[in-house]
Amino acid sequence: MNNYYNTLFPYAYNILGSADEAYDAIQDVLLKYSQKDSVPDNEKNYLIRGVINQSINRKRSIQKTESLDALPQPVSTSYSDVSVEIKDLVSFSLLILLEKLTPKERAVFILKEAFAYSHDEICEVLSISSDNARKLLSRAKAKLNQRHSTLKKVSGEQFIKLEVFTQALQSGNLEQLHQLFHKDIEFRADGGDSIKVVQKYLKGLREVASLVVDVYQRFQTSYTIRYRFINHQPAILYYDNTVLKVCQVFELHPEDQTIRSINSILDPVKLRKI
Repeated sequence: MNNYYNTLFPYAYNILGSADEAYDAIQDVLLKYSQKDSVPDNEKNYLIRGVINQSINRKRSIQKTESLDALPQPVSTSYSDVSVEIKDLVSFSLLILLEKLTPKERAVFILKEAFAYSHDEICEVLSISSDNARKLLSRAKAKLNQRHSTLKKVSGEQFIKLEVFTQALQSGNLEQLHQLFHKDIEFRADGGDSIKVVQKYLKGLREVASLVVDVYQRFQTSYTIRYRFINHQPAILYYDNTVLKVCQVFELHPEDQTIRSINSILDPVKLRKI
């Protein structure tokens, strides 16, 4: 049964936005399946369907109590770091956008866009009509406002941009940061229940530049910096000796390659899967 984890994980994770919750959802489905007396004709498809629906139900419960400022749990997509089928994991920025959707809208969108399911296949998995599936997909795309179409998987060349960012950060060069940032750059930080962050959300070129320099100078000067792909996006990992303290995931504008968003995860619980 454990052989199915790698196949099932992207379905659960893309719907839940949490690796921990995804593994719990998969475990629940596999446990129930192990207690069945009969075996379905297509075991793999049966389990995928079960995990998708279990993830939708878990997401409904999570949304009732989860903070609106919470960021997804990051997953390394550097090929040397993971064994799951990473090509099917959606980008970190898209996971943030998907929080605008209901769990069922999110599932329909992910099945269509990430897994290339047909409308008939989506209907079969979710036990809904074709008309309902089309309406859910249309509503999902309207809520995302086409932003998702600009979120492309990146190349290693974008690490050069992060190296320049790091140099400007370490020297406190605000002017250089202004040149690197998109005019409408957004900054988000999630410390969970245990870490108090300086600012949860901020927007604006000058405001974000001043904030990241202030945070670096106050808390991060002694940290070791490493570069990594997180959910197919370039990221900076800050280590205190061997302990990961901060994961910063960057989104670059597709046209001018300016930094469009910085997402800082400090929650130790969310960092433990990297």
